Amino acid sequence: MQADYPRGILWRITLPHQHSRVTYAELFFDLVFVFAVTQVSHTLLSHFTPLGALQTTVLFLAVWWVWVYTSWITNWLNPEMTPVRILLFLMMLGGLVLSTSIPTAFDGRGMWFATAYATMQVGRTIFLWVSTPRSRPLGRLNALRITVWLSVSAVFWIAGGIAVGETRLALWAVALGIEYISPAVRFWVPKYGSSSVADWVIEGGHMAERCAGFIIIALGESIVVTGATFGDLTWTAENLAAFTSAFVGSIAMWWIYFHKGAEAGSEQISRSNEPGRLARLAYTYLHMPIVAGIILSAVADEIVLKHPLGHSDLKTVLSAIGGPLLFLLGTILFKHTIRGFLQLSHGAGIVALAILAWFAGDMAPLTLSVATSALLIVVAVWESVSLGASAQSSATSA
Repeated sequence: MQADYPRGILWRITLPHQHSRVTYAELFFDLVFVFAVTQVSHTLLSHFTPLGALQTTVLFLAVWWVWVYTSWITNWLNPEMTPVRILLFLMMLGGLVLSTSIPTAFDGRGMWFATAYATMQVGRTIFLWVSTPRSRPLGRLNALRITVWLSVSAVFWIAGGIAVGETRLALWAVALGIEYISPAVRFWVPKYGSSSVADWVIEGGHMAERCAGFIIIALGESIVVTGATFGDLTWTAENLAAFTSAFVGSIAMWWIYFHKGAEAGSEQISRSNEPGRLARLAYTYLHMPIVAGIILSAVADEIVLKHPLGHSDLKTVLSAIGGPLLFLLGTILFKHTIRGFLQLSHGAGIVALAILAWFAGDMAPLTLSVATSALLIVVAVWESVSLGASAQSSATSA
């Protein structure tokens, strides 16, 4: 962006080699999504059936998409400006309606969920369109294309809110498909064509920090759920061990993502000649399985805390194995995008989890939890040691 825009312009003013900080307004906005993530995990826990898992996946994808789109727009617009702050506050109100509707989104509050979601997506993008100065015709056209795609998907969201049962699920799946495909086809619209990657120029460090913040939200929700569940139990050696295992697993996930990956991602996207393309893949799409894995692991932690002994049922196995597996799949792909190679430690962890899944049904939930947490610790230590050795070798050769 240029620093000579008219006074009061709503776009961020970014300078070369200068990181745009995440504002307090953005952090305040994120508080709503702490609640949303909690609602998603509780909904999955109470509807852990094939249909319930599919419905919860749709809800999670919607929550993620509305948050990440807002992060893109606050990367372009300046949240320190009053109109943008008001937009975020209105988005918070819509997010609260969205979040409170999650547990019964496929029952009585489907229309509330659909209306809140569609209003947030379309309304925010119209604001971007109107706020983009005429001196940025490509930016205005990009906002117009995004508005068209989100308006089409909004029709399916509202139709799904009116429908019931499996029809609602099908319509909402179509709506999500439209929204998730749209960046991949660069928001192509008849007569207006498609956006170019140059239209998605962003401040990379800011986007990396925003997505890292959402990882903290998910991990924080996991710790809150674990602590609240443990606090309501009669403390025994078994659930104390389960509590410790859950906490260690959260630390391992934090270490795997933040010790090397988050910083490397921020540096890479800041130096990239095409930060928009990198942000679309690494932060918009590949962070989804990372967050989903943390949420699913939180579900497993609550199950194990309440039932640490006996054989692990299918729900326990799917959540205890599936959570770390999704997390490692997301992080290995994210780091491959950033570093250009597949992290061997992550691949070994994925293979080990797949092998563990074969025997998981015969294991006690507590044993299974300890095993998955131990695997995550091994992955974290392995990566730290290998990357540390590589850095030392590079420094010596230099």
